[in-house]
Amino acid sequence: MTDVLITAVELADLLKTEPCVVIDTRNPDAYAAGHLPNAVNVHEIFTFLATSTPEGMAELKTKFADAFGAAGLSGKETAVIYEQSMNSGFGQSCRGYYLLTMLGYPKVKVLHGGFDAWSAAGFPVTTDVPTPAKASFAIVPEAGEILIDAKTMLGAVGKPGVAILDVRDVDEWIGDSSSPYGKDFCPRKGRIPGAVWLEWYRMMKPTAEGPRFKSKDEILAECATVGISTTTPVYLYCFKGARASNTFLALKNAGVKDVRMYFGSWNEWSRDPSLPIEQGLPIASEVTTKAA
Repeated sequence: MTDVLITAVELADLLKTEPCVVIDTRNPDAYAAGHLPNAVNVHEIFTFLATSTPEGMAELKTKFADAFGAAGLSGKETAVIYEQSMNSGFGQSCRGYYLLTMLGYPKVKVLHGGFDAWSAAGFPVTTDVPTPAKASFAIVPEAGEILIDAKTMLGAVGKPGVAILDVRDVDEWIGDSSSPYGKDFCPRKGRIPGAVWLEWYRMMKPTAEGPRFKSKDEILAECATVGISTTTPVYLYCFKGARASNTFLALKNAGVKDVRMYFGSWNEWSRDPSLPIEQGLPIASEVTTKAA
């Protein structure tokens, strides 16, 4: 597959040769202080909390089809999504990539390194706010298969062959905190039973220019530590589908074929007492070692 990630230099070239719609996912204050030329601010990409009822999932799709259409995406343009840097916005640019992919948009790129990479390369920044021409945004229904609901996630609990992958921060994984918004933001702490854990930061590594995604082979090596290969069906979750979007991009880019996301994630799961959770410290399964 072609690489979803685009460097600042590659983007500067692309903007000269192809029709693009650039979408800034940061908060309105950061956007107002300076953004890429012609970038449209769609902060709801990050803030919107989804529920996985049929009504909630339909609302998610129509809401963002409308938002992306209003930003000027018709299907002909390459959508380019960015945040401040790859680790400062909880994966929010990748959440934009996931939403566009889930809606079936054909051409999506994520600016690798975000706004920081663009400005560090000396490319122009503006405070001018564009007025995009509204476009008709078409939803491709079958693309929505990468969006799973709580019922589908529950069906995967205890099912051999499907990897339930939790990518939240360590305090959430061990049940010390319920969310990034405060320890007791949600009524229950813990994790989905049977989940394996790769903290989302592990998809990236520090560089002199700031955090960047690891290479495809490095990401597959991380996956192998929890038994995930390119052919393993992976059901991702985090708190609200942002950090998991960062991992979604990493896994898809690395060639993992079947990656889906439970977008309601812990924010929804923890609030339904009928859904099972594991609490306390995860207990590793006993490993029997034989003397060499």
